[in-house]
Amino acid sequence: MNTFFNKIKLIWSDPSLRGRILFVLGALVLFRLGTAIPVPGVNGEALARFFSGNQFLGLLNVFSGGGLSNLSIFMLGVGPFITGSIIMQLLTIMFPTIKRLYHEEGEAGRRKFTQYSRLLTVPLAALQGLALLALLENQGVLLHLGWGDKLINLVTIVTGSVLLMWVGELISEYGIGNGVSLLIFAGILAGIPQAISQLAVNFDAGQVPVFILSALVALIVVAGVVVITEAERPIPVTYAKRIRGNKVYGGMSTYLPLRLNQAGVMPIIFALSILLFPQMIANFLLKSSVLWLQNLSGWTVALLNNQWFYGGFYFLLIFVFTYFYSAITFDPESVATNLQKNGAFIPGIRPGRPTAEHIAHILYRLTFVGAVFLAIVAILPLIMRSLTNNPALAIGGTALLIVVSVALEFMKQVNAQLSMREY
Repeated sequence: MNTFFNKIKLIWSDPSLRGRILFVLGALVLFRLGTAIPVPGVNGEALARFFSGNQFLGLLNVFSGGGLSNLSIFMLGVGPFITGSIIMQLLTIMFPTIKRLYHEEGEAGRRKFTQYSRLLTVPLAALQGLALLALLENQGVLLHLGWGDKLINLVTIVTGSVLLMWVGELISEYGIGNGVSLLIFAGILAGIPQAISQLAVNFDAGQVPVFILSALVALIVVAGVVVITEAERPIPVTYAKRIRGNKVYGGMSTYLPLRLNQAGVMPIIFALSILLFPQMIANFLLKSSVLWLQNLSGWTVALLNNQWFYGGFYFLLIFVFTYFYSAITFDPESVATNLQKNGAFIPGIRPGRPTAEHIAHILYRLTFVGAVFLAIVAILPLIMRSLTNNPALAIGGTALLIVVSVALEFMKQVNAQLSMREY
C-alpha cells in the first residue's frame, strides 16, 4: 500500500507526467459527457425493451464505449475508425505500395497511413450509422422522423464518431496509453454501477451458485490475463567487442524480451468489429424490398445468432488477428537488421537472415499460446451463458478481458514514464 501511495506522490510531483494524466482524465470526462447527450426522437421505453437480453446490442454497446445504451451522439463509438484501420492493415498484405508506406517510409509514412485510415472512417461511419438508425426506427426505438431530421441524426452521429477518433488520437499523443482502448475501457467501467444495481434489483436466491461460479471464473480470467500479459521469453543477445585505441567497447550480454501476448487487447477489438459490422448491415437489409437481399440478410442474421457458429467464428477471428497484429507490430527482419548494425548477435545463430528466422520461429510459437488463451477466454462466457442461461455472462467476459488488459498496459506505461524520470 505504501508503494502505491509513493507512486501516486511521484506522479503528482512530476509536472509533465501529471499533465499527461490530467489530459487523459479530461478527455475521458468529455467522452462521458457526450455519451449522455441523446439524439432527437428517442423512445426510452422501447429502447429499454429492445436492449434487454439482446446480445448483439450488448456487444455493440461495449464496443461503442457505452454510448449506444442511451442512443447518444457517440453511439457509433470508435468502431468505424477501428474498422478503417483493419481494412488499411489488410491492404498492406495485398498491395506492396501500401506495405512500403507503412513499414519502410518511417514516421512520415506512418502518418500518411494513419491519415488514410481517418479518411476511410467517414464513409464507414456513415454506412454503419445509416444501418443502425434504420434498424432502431424499424424496432420503434426511434420515432418516424422526416428526411431532414434523419439526415441531421446521421450527420450528428458520424460527427460524434469522428470526434471520438480525434480525441483517441490526442490521448495517444499527449496523454498515456492507447487512446482508442482507453475510451472503450472508460465506457465499460461507467456501465459497472448500472450492472450491479440491475443484479441487486433482479436478485434471486436460486442464482447464488451461478453468481459464485461467475465470480470464480472472473478471478481466474483476471489472473490468467495478468500472467499472459506479463509473460516474456528472453532471447540472449551478445555485443561483439570493439577495440578503439587502448579501450575495449562491447562484449556485454543482454536479452531481447519477446512478450507472450505481443498483440495485447487489439485482436479482441478487431474481432468484435468484424463480427458486429455484418450483423448491423444484415439487420438493416432485412426490410429490403429486394427479395434475394432480404433472404441473404435473414440467413446471415440466423447464422450469427447460432451460438455454436458465433463462438467458433469469434474464436477463429481472435486467433487469426492475434497473429496478424503481432506480425504488423513486430518485424523480426528489422530487429535482426538492427542487431547486426549495432554489432550484436544471438549466440549460436548467424547474423542477418538466420537471426530473423530464429526470432520469427520463437515469436510464432509464443503467439500461438497467446492467441489460444485470448480466444478461449473470449468464448468462455458464451459457454457459461449456454450452461446457466444468463445473457449478461456473454458480454461480461469480453468486457473483463478488455478492462484488465488496458489497465495493465496503462500501468506499465506509467511505470515506464516514472523510470525514465528517475534517471
